Amino acid sequence: MKYFLSFVFILSLSIHTNAQFITNVYWTDRTAMDTNDAIYYDLNKKLVWKDFKGTPGGAGPVAAITSSGFGYKADMKTNGTKGQINIGVYCFFSKGKSWVKPGRTTPYILNHEQHHFNVSYLAALFFIDKVKKTVITPANSNNVLPALYREACDLMNKMQSDYDGQTKNGQVVEMQEKWNNFFAERLQPVTK
Repeated sequence: MKYFLSFVFILSLSIHTNAQFITNVYWTDRTAMDTNDAIYYDLNKKLVWKDFKGTPGGAGPVAAITSSGFGYKADMKTNGTKGQINIGVYCFFSKGKSWVKPGRTTPYILNHEQHHFNVSYLAALFFIDKVKKTVITPANSNNVLPALYREACDLMNKMQSDYDGQTKNGQVVEMQEKWNNFFAERLQPVTK
């Protein structure tokens, strides 16, 4: 099962507009988040059970909870008709809000939980793609960026719900395997 947070996200590439306004999107792990709590997404580093430091929830069938999300931070510099917006995107896992019940620390359950973190990452990639395809200006940035972020969060929330619903929180092995394949096909590094 998954519990997630939504924050602000970052990545690297440039988009030029006719008004000499540049959008620079970059991936970052430099945020205001507590460095003792946050793990930033890295395709080459998987979660381990010692990362789950939260207190387990009450009785019930849920073995573990992953608290993850993505966010962005943005700043803008303008000079006459020229300008640049820098959008930093990140994906994170919260150690303190993620937990596992004693006796439930199996590789199978950890794989299921890792995929919740992967969903957050895919939503971040979706956000980045949408930002790269959108003309952002000083006049529209305060409306466009939050709207794109909400769209990506909605996608993330739906995918988290579909994932747990279809796998019955990882209990339906055949569906879990289909989702394992889904993630194997889609997890790609952030493009610069």
